[in-house]
Amino acid sequence: MNFGIKLIATDFDGTIFQESESPPVPLELQEKLRFLQTNGCKWVISTGRDLLSILEGLTRAKLDIHPDFLITVEREIYIKKNGAYEPLIEWNTKCDKLHSKLFKQLKPFLPELVRHINEQFKVTVYSDSYSPLCIIAQDNGTMDLVCEYLNKFCEKVPGLNVMRNDVYLRFCHKDFNKGTALSEILRLIGATAESVFAAGDHINDLPMLDKRIAAYIVAPSNAVDDVKKYVIAQNGFVCSKPAGEGILEAFNFYLGNR
Repeated sequence: MNFGIKLIATDFDGTIFQESESPPVPLELQEKLRFLQTNGCKWVISTGRDLLSILEGLTRAKLDIHPDFLITVEREIYIKKNGAYEPLIEWNTKCDKLHSKLFKQLKPFLPELVRHINEQFKVTVYSDSYSPLCIIAQDNGTMDLVCEYLNKFCEKVPGLNVMRNDVYLRFCHKDFNKGTALSEILRLIGATAESVFAAGDHINDLPMLDKRIAAYIVAPSNAVDDVKKYVIAQNGFVCSKPAGEGILEAFNFYLGNR
């Protein structure tokens, strides 16, 4: 069947998955995704989680359907093959190399940057294998101020960008995000933006909630205001229901009886 949609891209936490609900992903949404996959659509979950964390999340979600692709930490791509998720080696290798080069350039600035952040903001600062600077703020108001400061700092280091999700933040390379990773998957499957359905609820989803990336753009009712405003500006659909129920509502809106 021809639904006009060839690729479905969904964020995970808060967009299709709510661990407090039973089931965490609505059964009717699972059936809709199964039907679309059976009829040729590919499904990608695009998340800020790393690979192990999203696999654990999928297990807790008790899904009996599985995405064809995973985008993890907003930049790495994995393809489902023979029941496992294998890295897209060319993309992930390029991603690692450019991040390593970028963070090497950043290294001389870090001690003073961390000192200043600790003095000016009530936040937790740490590093991990994906970023030499990660921050957790106590609230979104504080994180707004931190982002304002760091966005100005990024102008000093070509290619450096801030990736924010609620009160969490890390540095990343500007060329790698949910939007560019989704574009790479489109290239792999030979599809165009006109055939993409994309749904997300937080700021780190904005790069894929763009008409240049996806024709069918969705925000559930629980999405943050910045995401809702951006989706509306892109002539997308803001749901009246939260999370998975909202995404099901969006499928029905865009597909109708098809």
